[in-house]
Amino acid sequence: MHETIWFLVVGGVFAFMGIAATTLKRLPCSAAMFYLAIGFGLGPLGIGLLHLDVIADARVLRILTEVALLVSLFAIGLRLRVPLSDGLWAIPLRLGFVAMLVTVPLLTLFGVYALHLGLGPALLLAAILAPTDPVLAHDVQVQDSADIDLMRFSLSGEGGLNDGIALPFALLGLALCANPGADFADVFTWTFIGVTLWGIFGAIAIGAVLGWVTTHGVAWLRTRHAQALGLEAFFALGLIELSYGIAQLAHTFGFLAVFAAGVSMRRVEHRASRGQSPREAIGAVEADDVTATASDPDKVHAFMAESVLGFTIELERIAELAMMLIIGNVLATLHGPLFTWQIAALIAALFLVVRPLAVEVSLVGSSASHPQRRLMSWFGIRGIGSFYYLTLALQEGRANDVVPLIPFALAVVTASVVVHGMSATPLMGWYRRLRRRGG
Repeated sequence: MHETIWFLVVGGVFAFMGIAATTLKRLPCSAAMFYLAIGFGLGPLGIGLLHLDVIADARVLRILTEVALLVSLFAIGLRLRVPLSDGLWAIPLRLGFVAMLVTVPLLTLFGVYALHLGLGPALLLAAILAPTDPVLAHDVQVQDSADIDLMRFSLSGEGGLNDGIALPFALLGLALCANPGADFADVFTWTFIGVTLWGIFGAIAIGAVLGWVTTHGVAWLRTRHAQALGLEAFFALGLIELSYGIAQLAHTFGFLAVFAAGVSMRRVEHRASRGQSPREAIGAVEADDVTATASDPDKVHAFMAESVLGFTIELERIAELAMMLIIGNVLATLHGPLFTWQIAALIAALFLVVRPLAVEVSLVGSSASHPQRRLMSWFGIRGIGSFYYLTLALQEGRANDVVPLIPFALAVVTASVVVHGMSATPLMGWYRRLRRRGG
């Protein structure tokens, strides 16, 4: 009977969201908000079907979150269809690197002086909260491969980059927690800087090469030998797992490698399409002409990239559903209050001071308009990336240092899902009207 109820609940959720997806796009809310509420309702305070403990189940939750992030990062990279030499890349790079370098120290200072945390826990909390996650508000991210809006492109690119770039800060925080007597200079050494630089650029190189080799290799097999036809889902999953696995073996940052693999596959397609959009390059495809299209030298790259993108977007939505259900359920099993004055102060500081300041500093002299800067300052959405680093810290760190950070991290994620989810539709509607008027 228990299994039957699970089938009914899961089937009902999938059916409801499939039917209500179009309606939700017009409402001031996001799907993530509904998933979060459903996950909470499945917990002990609701119908009691699911009881996840973020401390006891940290390892399993980290693995699940890791998989969800890998799918999302690859999908984001595959959406960004702009040559790497294009100036549009400058802003996501600034947001991904410079804004991170501003956000982490400011949050660390807030943790030390306002929350009265030690330096290690404060830095660890800053690293947990630093990554952004535009996947949880679909209006804010790049909609498809033809979308080159500067604001959406920048937020999507930032989310693809900073999930990986947050890792060295998390490791620094864990190192300081493990050595309470150490100061920042004891762990922030030239060796650590070298390892970090290798982790970043080595991962990007690994993902880029694997994306290039895989895309060209499959295209060659299809056009020259009529092999490797169909099953784009297997290529996508294989490339994601290979990129992450090889990057990890090489001691680089696997999240960046997966993002770079998606960008690389799209770059190969963009060059092969010679300036045409994927839709123009593919043309009309009849039901009985799919194999011919997939092996056509003029269409193979666009067909493969778009097929992989379609699969990963669907997988990304399922991952979003699973992760929000998990986070909602963890909230239901959390001991103690979720929102306190200290937590409210942290949320206000992050949303209203730290994020806007980090964006303004990183975009000094950029081509972003004032409305675009305001929206990028507001939509620093926290979500799956923050939950991943929380579970990583729980698994790798000392309980005395990490457990007190749980309410802070979960409260920020919850507030972000609700506040940013409610504001995304009206603000993006305003932005589209402004763009149409040429503002």
